[in-house]
Amino acid sequence: MDKITREQRSRNMAAIRSRGNQTTEIAFSKLLRANKITGWRRHSRRVFGVPDFIFQKEKVAIFIDGCFWHGCPRCKTQPKTNAKYWKLKIANNQKRDKEVKKQLIRDGWKVFRFWEHEIKKNPNRVMNKIVF
Repeated sequence: MDKITREQRSRNMAAIRSRGNQTTEIAFSKLLRANKITGWRRHSRRVFGVPDFIFQKEKVAIFIDGCFWHGCPRCKTQPKTNAKYWKLKIANNQKRDKEVKKQLIRDGWKVFRFWEHEIKKNPNRVMNKIVF
């Protein structure tokens, strides 16, 4: 049973933004800047799937996935309330992620996906993966 009202839960969830999240995209952009990596753009609508970051010249697309929203197998965050809804929501997110990756690869892009916890715990490993 949820400890807060349905209306409060709705307000909490509505306040969560898909862009500019401190623990994902902003943390990653700080890593790029700290490592003096330039030439990237955020949320280019010109690229299928609207990657979080792109390097247009190199045709590299980077997605930073929140552990909860994309169903991280390591973190295994499972909501206790409305579990059926969340299971379907996360499964649909994962399905869309796979479809976007396939299409970008067909279009000649190299695709990277990093989990939120990777940005926090292994930033050097993440940076080593994207050096091209």
